[in-house]
Amino acid sequence: MNPLLDIQPEVAAALAEGRPVVALESTIISHGMPWPRNAETALRVEAEVRAHGAVPATIAVVDGRLKAGLSVEQIEQLGRAGHAVAKASRRDLPVLVAQGRSGATTVASTMVIAALAGIRVFATGGIGGVHRGAAQTFDISADLQELARTPVAVVCAGAKSILDLGLTLEYLETQGVPVLGYRTDRLPAFYTRDSGFAVDARLDEAVDIARVMHAKWAMGLAGGLVIANPIPAEHALPRERIDAPIAQALREAEAQGITGKAVTPFLLARVTELTGGDSLASNIELVLDNARLGAAVASAYAELGPAS
Repeated sequence: MNPLLDIQPEVAAALAEGRPVVALESTIISHGMPWPRNAETALRVEAEVRAHGAVPATIAVVDGRLKAGLSVEQIEQLGRAGHAVAKASRRDLPVLVAQGRSGATTVASTMVIAALAGIRVFATGGIGGVHRGAAQTFDISADLQELARTPVAVVCAGAKSILDLGLTLEYLETQGVPVLGYRTDRLPAFYTRDSGFAVDARLDEAVDIARVMHAKWAMGLAGGLVIANPIPAEHALPRERIDAPIAQALREAEAQGITGKAVTPFLLARVTELTGGDSLASNIELVLDNARLGAAVASAYAELGPAS
């Protein structure tokens, strides 16, 4: 085991016994929503994973240690601290570890730590991607490059709808990352079920997704997969309800000079305000649904046995 990594005993036992484990990120706790709803949601997501037959492993950096699995107290500490906790992507991990600091992990860094622990399935809200205006800013999420090199399947409601979804798909295609639609032919766009773009393949059962994961890694192909799971229809927002707030939030971010890792938290928070909280409610429901699918995929993959 990596000497910088701590695996929670429940998670370690499940991995040793070949039982299904689902990784969960921690930026949703510190940067995704306010206290106490952030910690409450994180614990609900863990409970959802358990209720569907898998062991949750919330990922973070705590006092310079990489953590695969957190205690309730650690989740609440991250929630209370909020934005005072560093938002940690791959590039931030060495600094946080060396300085003994804590960090809430993004999709990219959650994948890194999950892979170190031997966890193959990760459930989140939505992945990062190519930002609008990237031709000028070169603002492309590290999540995409992580998907190209780290062997973890990411269950998500597509890419966040604040992004340029067409360019995001082009980037993933160039990097050889399969985008699989769960019971859909279309890429979901986080708050909405259809972005207008097609996925690479539609798969209607968790076991079919697990077989694709197994085949990819058995061939020695690097990188992960995107498992695109549309937000449940009853919690989806109409395109016309979300497009205007996103456009306004983007204008405000540009006017205020917000760049880099601060962009996504600002946009999501501002969209929540502009929709009167509707987008946050949808966000929570889609994360819970992704946790359910993540548990099903992890269970199916565990039954297939290791690919390599």
